[in-house]
Amino acid sequence: MNVTWERAEAVLAGNWLGASTVPSRSLYPHQWSWDSAFIAFGLRHLAPARARRELLTLFAAQWPDGRVPHIVFDPATPPEAYFPGPSFWRAGRTSGLVQPPVHARAALAVHEAAPDHGFLAALYPKLVAWHDYLRTHRDAGGRGLVAIVHPWESGMDNSPAWDGPLSRVHPATGFVRRDLAHGDAADRPGDDDYGRYVRLATDYRDSGYRAFGDFVVEDPGFNALLADAELALAAIADELGLPSGAHREAAARIEKALQETLWDNGFFFARDVRTGSLMPEYTCAGLLPLVLPDLAVAPALVAAATGPRFRLGRVHGIPSHDLTAPGFDPGRYWRGPSWFNVGWLIRQGLLRHGEHALAARLRDDLVETASRTGFAEYVDPLTGAGHGTRSFSWTAALTVDLLA
Repeated sequence: MNVTWERAEAVLAGNWLGASTVPSRSLYPHQWSWDSAFIAFGLRHLAPARARRELLTLFAAQWPDGRVPHIVFDPATPPEAYFPGPSFWRAGRTSGLVQPPVHARAALAVHEAAPDHGFLAALYPKLVAWHDYLRTHRDAGGRGLVAIVHPWESGMDNSPAWDGPLSRVHPATGFVRRDLAHGDAADRPGDDDYGRYVRLATDYRDSGYRAFGDFVVEDPGFNALLADAELALAAIADELGLPSGAHREAAARIEKALQETLWDNGFFFARDVRTGSLMPEYTCAGLLPLVLPDLAVAPALVAAATGPRFRLGRVHGIPSHDLTAPGFDPGRYWRGPSWFNVGWLIRQGLLRHGEHALAARLRDDLVETASRTGFAEYVDPLTGAGHGTRSFSWTAALTVDLLA
């Protein structure tokens, strides 16, 4: 057995709570939405029943309106272990925000590794309700694209792309950050940004999770992953003998809206719905539409990925921000470092567009870097040095998937 595989398996065993997996025992001691989907991609090779349980546990916390909350709180974890915790959200055992919809693709992958039509049949209506919530309740711009209402919903919390709309938000005060007890302050979002996150979350909570505030953004990464999830849902419907055409049509509509609304000068940019303007920051979210197999602009996007801004194949992973930008920071959360889930997703996109040599190079780098850094949360793209917490679950899980 490969030593890296064994070490990754040990990380996932150590972070398993019995019904779900925490991203990190210290920094993130609960269940996170898109983390669990990425974790399931790895668990399917190790323990398919655990992979199924991971997703079923998450969807057991689904809201009546269809949303899948970005955090499901572990009742056995002390309330002071994480802020903002369950008492902040006033939503029972969950938060009220969402994260990118990678779950249908994960459910399909788990089924393909260990076929279980009962599992698919149980999740399918929940996945349909989840996607319906996003397409109906979150089309704030009226263009067929999902809008996120908090940076945490992107999964890329303090991306430079959010700086413009965040500047309209007055920071909250009077709270105690818990993350700095477990992570280097130089790697984490600054206090002012964190205060803005708390303000946005407070206002959204106080509206009953209905009214959108000053931060309303169409994110290319989130929307590309929803289009891909609709394609996965079509394949799940086919497996269950159900009509699948509506899912493919939904994917095509999102892809068309992405290209018509967020594509400009050879790249996908986020759009500030409040101003109607694209935000001219080159971030890794703009590369995620590569996961769509029929993307007409894929050659131009591969050129952007391999060009001087991201240097795919010549640095470690996929930098989260433009390497040539004045604000590039190789160590600070989503403002430069490479993340393993983004690298894994981009590799999927390269394979779907016939870029096999580039995909192989990226795969080898991801596995080597994960192993060398103790499955770090993220890494410096220039040196490969690990940052954030170690023994990070999705890093370990996706390493298993790449080795498999």
